[in-house]
Amino acid sequence: MDLKNKTILITGGGAGIGLEAARQFLQAGAKVVITGRNQRKLDDAVKLYPTLVAIQSDASKEDDANSLFKKIEELGGIDILYHNAGVGVPPSNLGLPKNDHLEGAMYEMEVNYFGVIRLNNLFMDMLKSRKEAAIIHTTSILSIVPSAIEATYSSSKTALAFYVQSLRKHLQVIDSKLKIFELLPPLVDTDMVADRDDKKISPAQLINGLIKGLENDIYTIRIGDSKTIYFLNRFLPKVAYNIINSKKHNKKLVN
Repeated sequence: MDLKNKTILITGGGAGIGLEAARQFLQAGAKVVITGRNQRKLDDAVKLYPTLVAIQSDASKEDDANSLFKKIEELGGIDILYHNAGVGVPPSNLGLPKNDHLEGAMYEMEVNYFGVIRLNNLFMDMLKSRKEAAIIHTTSILSIVPSAIEATYSSSKTALAFYVQSLRKHLQVIDSKLKIFELLPPLVDTDMVADRDDKKISPAQLINGLIKGLENDIYTIRIGDSKTIYFLNRFLPKVAYNIINSKKHNKKLVN
């Protein structure tokens, strides 16, 4: 896929992985629109990269999604929709449900799964009309092997992974040229996991791998330890499960 002169919409683009993606896509010659809930972060991003277009939008809200679509139409549309926005509710002590356990799980599904489908439905016809277009979905290493402590987050990403596979097949059946990518990150060094000393990769490493995958039309892009866990899970699933659910890791999450 040629990224030069493409217009890409990155959800959750005000900081972390999304902001790094904006930087690298601009460097690759793309035009970039970012969204996010925090207006201050969006403003700071535009100060760093003045050619960015920033639109405040919450990935969990239907009204925001409809408003975002109208604004993108007014800008002339997009060629690539990159679902980067995602949430993970902190796990409960000892893996036991708290009173707000269900609410947290619903919020994760609303952003990580339903929010993705909502935007895809809105932008599908626009993207299908383009000469070369794509949707990038961010799943997770935990969609390969679940974390027993982060069960609801793992479930939201697994649901998305199955949706991505089905969507890709459906578009192939109707002979659409719209490209459907899945990005599977390992643990990435962002504010969300700043208190964990587990092995992490940088946002720059993740996005560099993503761009290489896009340019080579690799539709399932596994980065770093996601590759290792994928192959281990095929041949040694117990080993893969024990790596993801190590006692050291789980102890840190519940303390």
